[in-house]
Amino acid sequence: MPAQKLKEFLDSQGVKYLCVSHSAAYTAQEIAASAHIPGKDLAKTVIVNLDGALAMAVLPSSHGVDFDLLKDAARATKATLAREDDFRDRFPGCEVGAMPPFGNLYDMPVYVDKALSEDEEIAFNAGSHKELIKLAYRDFENLVEPKMAKFAKKI
Repeated sequence: MPAQKLKEFLDSQGVKYLCVSHSAAYTAQEIAASAHIPGKDLAKTVIVNLDGALAMAVLPSSHGVDFDLLKDAARATKATLAREDDFRDRFPGCEVGAMPPFGNLYDMPVYVDKALSEDEEIAFNAGSHKELIKLAYRDFENLVEPKMAKFAKKI
């Protein structure tokens, strides 16, 4: 079952979504293969530190974060990968590494890479390493109001 907080939020907003169960997978490539979703269509959430504040960077799972581009987009002086210890307790009901990209539910700004807005749907971890949620990108954008930027790089 997806993170209860996320499911309740989506239901309260009347958003249509699909839960996709798959065998346990931890890397973006494993998740995409297990759920039969192309890697470019799967979004991953990376927790970053922008000038000492945590934020979510959401990008295609087949890419990595270009921290210089993200720093510029966020108008920050420093952008780094957050340490797991810094955010482990911020996502109750979620497994570490499977946080959904809904920073609005966790009091955290969200930056989304422009490439994801080009798809009609977005799929992402639903709080566990065994389930994804798919929904219309437009609904995601309306609910989360992320800051759009180009910061993904091929890995």
